[in-house]
Amino acid sequence: MQFGIIGGGSWATALAKILTDSGNTIHWFIRNEDSIHYFKKRKHNPHYLSTAYFNPAQLQLTTDINAVIEASDVIVIAVPSAYVEDALMQVSAEKWVGKKIVSAVKGITPTKNQLLHEYLAETVQFPLNNYFTLLGPCHAEEVAAEKLSYLTFSGADEVETAAIAACFKTDYINTVVNTDVVGVQYAAVMKNIYALGAGIAHGLEYGDNFLSVYIANCANEMGGFLEKVAPGTCIEKNYTASVYLGDLLVTCYSLFSRNRTFGNMLGKGYSVKSAQLELNMLPEGYFASKCIHKTNNTILANMPIASAIYSILWEQLPAEDGFKQIESFLI
Repeated sequence: MQFGIIGGGSWATALAKILTDSGNTIHWFIRNEDSIHYFKKRKHNPHYLSTAYFNPAQLQLTTDINAVIEASDVIVIAVPSAYVEDALMQVSAEKWVGKKIVSAVKGITPTKNQLLHEYLAETVQFPLNNYFTLLGPCHAEEVAAEKLSYLTFSGADEVETAAIAACFKTDYINTVVNTDVVGVQYAAVMKNIYALGAGIAHGLEYGDNFLSVYIANCANEMGGFLEKVAPGTCIEKNYTASVYLGDLLVTCYSLFSRNRTFGNMLGKGYSVKSAQLELNMLPEGYFASKCIHKTNNTILANMPIASAIYSILWEQLPAEDGFKQIESFLI
């Protein structure tokens, strides 16, 4: 299989490292020409994961996204959800015919409020059978350091999913396969919201006991939402598996978590705008909160934690007041 990667950030760079370490030559779309020149000269990404070095012979770098798609059998999409529509609108529907897509996007498309496979089905009639996801509790920084990590690949065809997953297996990456394509994507969205809330709690100086109770309740709330939003998509769902609970835990606890870091600043009294300026980013959980709020207006799952975090982020509810609400219904 010939692999292509769309995206030039830390997670895209980590996935490129995994694929090349497992012996693949990759076609890689990076938007900035200067970054490509630097990459070829210094053998690492100038802006992300600078400790991850590459063999230039394994990289076909280009600013032409269509060239990457034409040259690849499997295209890995690793663009933040807020920008994925802009990236893919450059590609016509016929370019996707016969291709397989592996989504590493942990969010919802902002204008249409859709998961990536729904967006692709609507805009370019992309078939679900050729769509796979790559998710789980894995940090780009730990991949760069070659610390043992687990990735879950999901797809409708378990045999085809396992074949793609095998291409990512290295000494430091173990792969897991399941068929819950819809559920794992929503879990990846929701854990960012809860991790942002965990950061707020830390900033408000709640202790370890509260945080453990908070996360346990988040896991329960997420499971209830997944049962409503993705019923029957997987015969045997195990929400304690790494792609669900594991990803929630690591995103809530890890110092690498951008959502936790952003939330911590809100808990300390920063406004959303000031935290954005300080960190030079808005994390996935910020956008996800609004997307999930819209989705839940239709499915009506019981989600008081996610609702309180939404009110803090989007309705200027003081963080202290929001967490006083959360305190009242944790069990």
